[in-house]
Formats: sequence, C-alpha cells, structure tokens
Amino acid sequence: MITVTELSKSFRLSKEAKKQAKQGKQDIRQQGQDFQALKNVSFSCEKGQVLGLLGPNGAGKTTTLRILASALKPDSGAIYINDENIIEKPQLAKKKIGFLSTKTGLYNRLTALENIEYFANLHGMSKDKMQQYGEVLYQQLAIEPYLHRRVDTLSSGMLQKVSIARAVIHQPDVLILDEPTTGLDIMATETILEFIEHQKEQGRPVIFSTHHLDEVSMLADKLAIINQGETCFDGSIAQLQEQTGHQDLRKAFMQAVNVKREVENV
Repeated sequence: MITVTELSKSFRLSKEAKKQAKQGKQDIRQQGQDFQALKNVSFSCEKGQVLGLLGPNGAGKTTTLRILASALKPDSGAIYINDENIIEKPQLAKKKIGFLSTKTGLYNRLTALENIEYFANLHGMSKDKMQQYGEVLYQQLAIEPYLHRRVDTLSSGMLQKVSIARAVIHQPDVLILDEPTTGLDIMATETILEFIEHQKEQGRPVIFSTHHLDEVSMLADKLAIINQGETCFDGSIAQLQEQTGHQDLRKAFMQAVNVKREVENV
C-alpha cells in the first residue's frame, strides 16, 4: 500500500513568471517570489488497486509524480509504502517504486535487453532472478521479437513497452506510470492496458496519470483529482459520480475541478 499525505512544494519564480505577474497575468499560486506548485496533495492506493491520477495541465500531477519517484523532495508531507516513510529514505524509494516518466530513460546505443538488464543490475538482481522474471515480463509486454535490437531503431510503442519493462524488472512494491499510452497506436495501448491489469492481479498497487478517461473507466478502482496544487477528490468512480451528480465521467471530472475553482474565486 502507498499513502501520500499533505504534500507541498514551492519553486522560485523564473524571470518570465515575475514579468507576467507585473503585467497582471499572475497565477493564484504565485506568492511573492515563489510558486506554490503543491499545497496539499493526499491520496492512497492499496494492494491490487489501480489509481487514476487526473488533473488539468499545470495542476501539479508531474510535480507529485517526481516527488513519488524521489526526483524531488517536498517542502512538507509524507509518503508511506507499507508503513515506511520513503521521503526520509530516498534509496528505499528507488527499490520499492517502479517509475515510468514521460521520457523513456533508455540508452540508444544499447539493445532493449541490455537496457533492461543494466537497470536490473543496478537493483542488485541476480542473473537467475532476472531471467526468471524477465521471461514472463517480456511475454506480457510482447517485446520478445525486438529484445536484441538497438533502442535507437525502435518505434515509440516499442520504446514505451521496453521502458515499462525497465521500470518493473526489479519487482517493486508499487508501480507508477506517467501517461503510459500517450502517442501510442491501438495495439501498443492495448498491450500496456493489459499489462496494468496483470500488475493488479499480482496485488501490486498501480498509479497512472492520464488524460484518457476511457482508460480510467476500464482500469481504475480509485481516482485522485489534483487541481491548482491540491487534491479536490480522492475516492472511487462511483463516489465521484454520486458527489457531482453526473454519471458521465467527463462531466463528473469537470464538475469536481470547477467546484474547486469556484470556491477559490469566492
């Protein structure tokens, strides 16, 4: 289980942002010389659950995910995986979390298999474990035919599936995927969605951010909606529909986001 509690994060404003603020184009999260990217983000995902992380562009999703991946340290808040606070133990976070960012993080001159094995070695996996888990993993992601091809010859769909294999080869406790199907064709998308289902069946919590609400409807047991740096909803799809009065997920999402904006504008 992963529990995210009251994350906050500020950044120093760039010169351009300061200039826009002087021209009256200030974001409400700008406070003096700082930008409050996250104010209060909280949600949880239990074993065998899939959580869809939603929010408008600029809402704070990427900052949240980078904190989960220990690429950023929050100003305050906590992240617990099985009762251990991984913010206090960033090396433990790398072991317990498999993270797929919007960038593949692969080395072009290596083959797909060499990339995966390189990251497995970084996690201290033995050759036997690597091979045993890899056989199942490569089949699930349908990457067996091009394991020995160099990464710079692979299509975007192939690259994404290899990146997922790289992120999960060490069998982490939690899997986090940042927009895993963006820009992919139907076949690659279907393979990745099926893979997420496999992870759920194995009892692994999966958090994935997306703008595709059809994927959320298919996969998500829970939703966390972030808007303007705060969690404005954390619960099941059924709870969101009941709370907003909309059965249509798109309308329910818009209602949840708009209610937050209306409250802040009062």
